Formats: sequence, structure tokens, C-alpha cells
Amino acid sequence: MTSTTQLTGRVIFQGDPGYNVARKNWDPRTDRFPKVFVFAQRTKDVVNAIKWARENHVPIRPRCGRHSLEGNFSQVNGGIVIDVSDINHIRLDKVNGTATIGAGNRVGRLAHTLARQGFIMPSGDSPSVGLGILPGGGIGPYQRTTGLISDNLLELEMVDASGKVIRANKSRNADLFWATQGGGGGNFGVYTQYKLKVPPAPDNATVFRITWPWDQFEEVLKTWQVWAPTVNDKLGSELSIGPKRGGNVSMLGLFLGSKAEAVRLLTPITSVGTPNKFIQLLPYTQVVRFLLPPDPVLTHRVRSQYSSAFARRPLPEPAIKVIRQFLEKVTGKKDAGIFFLNWGGAVSRVAPRATAFFWRDPQFYMEWSSAWLKPSESAKNIAIVRNTRQKLQRYIVGSYINVPDLGIKNPGLAYYGANFSRLRRVKTKYDPDNVFRNPQSIPPLRRP
Repeated sequence: MTSTTQLTGRVIFQGDPGYNVARKNWDPRTDRFPKVFVFAQRTKDVVNAIKWARENHVPIRPRCGRHSLEGNFSQVNGGIVIDVSDINHIRLDKVNGTATIGAGNRVGRLAHTLARQGFIMPSGDSPSVGLGILPGGGIGPYQRTTGLISDNLLELEMVDASGKVIRANKSRNADLFWATQGGGGGNFGVYTQYKLKVPPAPDNATVFRITWPWDQFEEVLKTWQVWAPTVNDKLGSELSIGPKRGGNVSMLGLFLGSKAEAVRLLTPITSVGTPNKFIQLLPYTQVVRFLLPPDPVLTHRVRSQYSSAFARRPLPEPAIKVIRQFLEKVTGKKDAGIFFLNWGGAVSRVAPRATAFFWRDPQFYMEWSSAWLKPSESAKNIAIVRNTRQKLQRYIVGSYINVPDLGIKNPGLAYYGANFSRLRRVKTKYDPDNVFRNPQSIPPLRRP
């Protein structure tokens, strides 16, 4: 290949030592064989990588935490992966309650670092997931208090398709700033830095883990979906229901307040069935440890298929029957099942068009997944998840861009709702040649 631009940073070509480690993702099903990985150490390395890719007509995939859940999103055969995970600085301004952070940070590192300094990482519920989730929203148990991660964005730095470094905030490149608050990663350029507002952390907070036997899931779910969206905004609740074979019902979360008040607020759900209860007031640094148990990327062996949606009202009996059929078919114990997160609070106080993240008015979020080890079991497991989506369709709306599903027929409308057409205009302005694309990326408008 001939190019006037040289690749800089930590560069690993196919055949070089370290190539197979560079290729590993959290989900082995998403592995591909790129021509080269560039682990950028600074913004200039990203600039050079984009220019090199354009000169050599090589497809680009930005990557951060290696947690992409579908193939061809963060890796591509014969392409260049621009990995920003080494750009992971954290500069905290305690006086103003802001943090300027490299786009390569992972949720766990950021949450623990901020907690030790007395601040909250706005959201996120898996420690090894990268900040690549920010442009897509960034959800988690804090969101009813703090909003989505993207709701806390103050400023960003991005390298566009021509290799130009762009900074955006509410008054400068405001259209890109708007689009980055929910428009998804990999659409407009490669993000290298964010500035966030970070709320002060309490000295202590209450965490809980409550479990029930699997056969009580219907009763628990029916109560949870009425109780959880309307409970105190400082209470975040994640309800997980595992497969019938080997799974149970588990509710994990936190309340940014006292144990006594948490016990009182939890009573409507802990009164259901025969729960096993752990409710504890902990120092805030231990709260973060409780909510973000280790989930290493490189040793994860399980293949998965996910889909996601939102519900604007409690699921009726026919929908719960579909969920039961899914849980009876799917296998994978702790790696598969269905997950619910309560919405409302700060998330719902932002208008659907004020940022690119459209799904503000649902009562809760849900995602379901299958899990398997052998590649030969892929087709069956993917089909289970996608068929379940079809059966649930009349009871759900939308989908979450950070949990992509290639089975979705109209992904633009599913992920972005009524904001899709505006996002296409932003795409056309910043990436008219569609340099940053993947199987479900935002397409630019056609030129006349």
C-alpha cells in the first residue's frame, strides 16, 4: 500500500505479534479479521489513521471497549480498527463538578476513580463497557437521578471523515453536540474526548439484591412493572429473569438514601412471593464495587444474541406468556434471559427532541438475550431472540442503539424514532461520503 500519511500510535498489522489479542471482543461471535489495528495514544493518531484509511480506500471501524454486540460494528474484514482505549485520561474539576475524560475510558475505571474523589459516574451498568456507549445514551441504575450519561455531556472532541478535529458544545457545532447525545457511535466520526458534568456522591448509599425462585417470575414482574417506574427517583432497579433451566429472578439496584427509607420503598416488591433479601447501607466507594462486579473482556467465551425495546405501559398477560415461552426455550443460566430497567425520573424530564435520544416517555426498558458456546448453535439461538421480538412487537416501542439487533427491519426509526430524519441531516453535514458506516449506521441524505 502506498500512502502519504503514516500510521502512528500502537499499530498492529495482520500477522504481527499481538494481532489475535487485538482481535478479541467480549462476544467471540463478533470477531473479524481487520487489516490493521491502530491503538491511538492521542488525537493526532486518530487523525493519521483516518487519513491513511481514506488514501488506501480501507473501511474504518472505531472501537472503544470491545463490547459490540453485533458483527461488523466495531471490526470489519480487511479494514482498519481505530481503537481509542489508550486515550483514557481523567481530569476532574472538583470546584465546577466536571470531568474531562478520554473517550477510551471504561465505565468501571471511570466510576471507581470518580467515587474515590467523591463524585458519581452518571450511569452505566457493566464495568468493562467503554465510553462508546455515551453517544448512544448510556443507561443504568443512576439514570433516574442523573439522567443518561449523554444527558451530562458538556463538550466533545471528534475527528471527522477528512481528519479534521472538531469540538462541539451547546453553542459551537451545536448540531453535532445534539446528535452525540443519543445518535450512536460510529456514525459521524471518531470521538476522542468528552467533558461531563459529574454530580457529587453521597457519603453512603443503600444497595440491594433480592432474589426469588424462577417460578415466581410472573408475579414479581407484574408487581415490578407497576411499582418500579413510579417509585422515588433516587431508586434505580434492574430486574433480571434467567432461563427456566438453571435461572432465577434477581433484582439489583441502589437507593441514594438511608436503609430505612429503602426498606420502606421496596416493600411493595419484597412483599411478593418468597424473596431472599440483601439490603445494606454502604460507603459510596463500596456501592460502586457492589454495582459493577468484574466482567473481563478477553476471557469471556459465551456467544450471545441480544434485542431491546421500551414499554410505555405494563406488559399484559399475552406479552408475559411470550416471555415465559422465551425463558423456557433459552439456555445459558446467568448469561441469558430478560432484563428490565426502570425509566422515568431525570430521563423523562428531557423532551424527546431536545437531544438525539428519543425514547424519553416509556415506563421501563427491556432487553432479552440468548447465550451459547458452540458456533453450530448460533442460528437456533439468534432465531429465538428475533422471533421473540416479533411476538412482542405490539406491546413494545423502539430499540436501544447500544444493544443493536441486525434482525430489526427499520433500524433508524427503531433506534431514533422521530429524530431519525434530523440525524440524517447531521450525518450529511459531517460525513457526506458515508465513510463511517456499519450495517445499521445512519445513512446520509442522497445528493441531488
